[in-house]
Amino acid sequence: MALLHRVNNTKSLSSLLRPLTTSTHHRLFSSDFTKTLTIETSIPFKSHIIEPPSRSVDTTPSELMDYFRSMALMRRMEIASDSLYKAKLIRGFCHLYDGQEAVAVGMEAAITKKDNIITAYRDHCIYLSRGGSLVSAFAELMGRQDGCSRGKGGSMHFYKKDMGFYGGHGIVGAQVPLGVGLAFAQKYNKEDTVSFALYGDGAANQGQLFEALNMAALWDLPAILVCENNHYGMGTAEWRAAKSPAYYKRGDYVPGLKVDGMDVLAVKQACKFAKEYVLKNGPIILEMDTYRYHGHSMSDPGSTYRTRDEISGIRQERDPIERVRKLILAHDIAAEKELKDIEKEIRKEVDDAIAKAKESPMPDNSELFTNIYVKGYGVESFGADRKVLRTALP
Repeated sequence: MALLHRVNNTKSLSSLLRPLTTSTHHRLFSSDFTKTLTIETSIPFKSHIIEPPSRSVDTTPSELMDYFRSMALMRRMEIASDSLYKAKLIRGFCHLYDGQEAVAVGMEAAITKKDNIITAYRDHCIYLSRGGSLVSAFAELMGRQDGCSRGKGGSMHFYKKDMGFYGGHGIVGAQVPLGVGLAFAQKYNKEDTVSFALYGDGAANQGQLFEALNMAALWDLPAILVCENNHYGMGTAEWRAAKSPAYYKRGDYVPGLKVDGMDVLAVKQACKFAKEYVLKNGPIILEMDTYRYHGHSMSDPGSTYRTRDEISGIRQERDPIERVRKLILAHDIAAEKELKDIEKEIRKEVDDAIAKAKESPMPDNSELFTNIYVKGYGVESFGADRKVLRTALP
């Protein structure tokens, strides 16, 4: 089972956990970090025309430590992105993922890099979970040449095809038909892999979603549609936008599961179950019950349509990182100080990545025309008055 790995400045698990084996306090021996722990999900799965998976999830101490570090890294990246945006180093649209980290990490824990993921514009952490580096993420956010889309995509258009990540899409719901197309290619090529198409509750009423789902069901495609229900489509509460906000049931003839999207182990179990199901039977819908702490985007304070008490209540009761922290402490895998040291190390790692990303130059003007026009046809670009030749393609 694949765990979340990072390309940038990745340290081996043994290095990460070394202090635990030398602590003077009683801790699991290093050989015990691979022993199986069986943990029950926070709440039962809800299902539609399918038997739900077991609530008992197998994991290991090393996996729990990996989940903690991965989610903490994502959280720190998004907090840093907030600061960079306010400093005007990130421009344009910027949608942050803090609060929803368990979806990205739990999904990755259940699949491999040969499986595909496609999502909407809240894509930074999905990119990181697919193996993207912090430097290329921050470089893209700041429109720099070393970004994952060469600085031309920005926040909404991260991409990493070599690891099965197909974006990063700004048109609401438009990624779902593309995700079903990826699943079609996998079945056509007789690959034993699946495609995850992620969308928010705000996109759940899109007609193209249901058209794509119909085709996926007709052809038994290995497509997993994942509704990341953070309960607000921009500033509109789900109950004001959808007559039936039970999104896992909205597939009608397609099975569905409702999952606690703030519980990384529940997400892992649901995605593992979904992958096994769709390879044999065709599509399924997963509704991830999650929550975003920031507003819809950086232009949204996020406090005009919900109360601060609501946000702080979710933080206190359901925060995905704190849930894993409690599991680690309860099973005596690490001490609180050791976890704080990891978080301190992560802050430095993020700061170093930002500094390196800032050194990357802005894209050359010629990049305006790459991936748009076919070369070799003498395409020329003039100014508004058509008197000054700005550039010519080779």
